[in-house]
Amino acid sequence: MRPEAGEVLHFSEDPTIDRFVPHVAPTSTEKEAYVWAVGHDRAPDYWFPRQCPRAMAWVADGTSDEDRDRIVGAGCGVRVHAVEYGWLESIRTTTLYAYRLPADRFRPIGAGSHAMVATEVVEPLGPAVPVGDLLAHHAAAGIQLRVLDNLWPFWDEVVESTLGFSGIRLRNARPRPR
Repeated sequence: MRPEAGEVLHFSEDPTIDRFVPHVAPTSTEKEAYVWAVGHDRAPDYWFPRQCPRAMAWVADGTSDEDRDRIVGAGCGVRVHAVEYGWLESIRTTTLYAYRLPADRFRPIGAGSHAMVATEVVEPLGPAVPVGDLLAHHAAAGIQLRVLDNLWPFWDEVVESTLGFSGIRLRNARPRPR
């Protein structure tokens, strides 16, 4: 599930949203109220239940062959997502929806333009669309999905590497091993 030309996506477990109103999320470091969405490249970051902690890494400009082979895996594509075993059933059973939103209402925010934001109310281009099988989306996109006992050892390797990376809802991950 990726946006079409002229669209960005907002993913939600709520299929009844008829308008998106800018707000400041309780966990946000941003002080301005926004409506959040993502474009084509970052849509896979959200093929998860909302509260699911996930660590993601991908080959970027400047990624060393050693880091690619060590973390992503030799011959294993260019992107890997990692989750904990405790979230696997939720990934299998959660119904996730995508809202298609007009891209011209949004602008990039943050380093690497990982997300798009709007500062005015945005109405979806149509009803929410069920995303479908989240595991199948990863497979079809050629994205490895690793299921780990604990995210932190993987995350620590990723952030010290030359790979591009993102962590979402890591506060929901199991505690760091001692």
